[in-house]
Amino acid sequence: MSRSVPAEHAGQHGFTVHTRGRGFTEITNQVADVVAASGVQLGIAHVFTAHTSCSLLLSENADPTVREDLERWLARAVPDGDAIFQHDAEGPDDMPAHVRAVLTGVSLVVPVHGGKPQLGTWQGLFLWEHRRDPHQRRVTVTVLGH
Repeated sequence: MSRSVPAEHAGQHGFTVHTRGRGFTEITNQVADVVAASGVQLGIAHVFTAHTSCSLLLSENADPTVREDLERWLARAVPDGDAIFQHDAEGPDDMPAHVRAVLTGVSLVVPVHGGKPQLGTWQGLFLWEHRRDPHQRRVTVTVLGH
């Protein structure tokens, strides 16, 4: 049986992700760098992006066709220019990008052990840009533990 241990340390750092437009940008290494710099050996890392038209995803990192399939599936579920949407102030991908972010989420929590994010063999952390044009996205990582 494990025992509860209070968090003795908290650290927070942000970084900017430059997207090329709709699609995935892997951020696993940047998050791992923030975790390592925090000094936390055992705890959690909370990863958050303060945007309404991109999201964060923990997904397959070895085979890019997984992410391509996810993109195609979401494009079918939430198509650009759908007549159901009223909000199109920034173009036909505006409201669909908001819906996609709501469906996929803007934060993740990852366990930390040995000063590293504990990810599965084929898992990676990704920022998923839902707009067609390139953007600069801010990601904040908060690490809690001891």
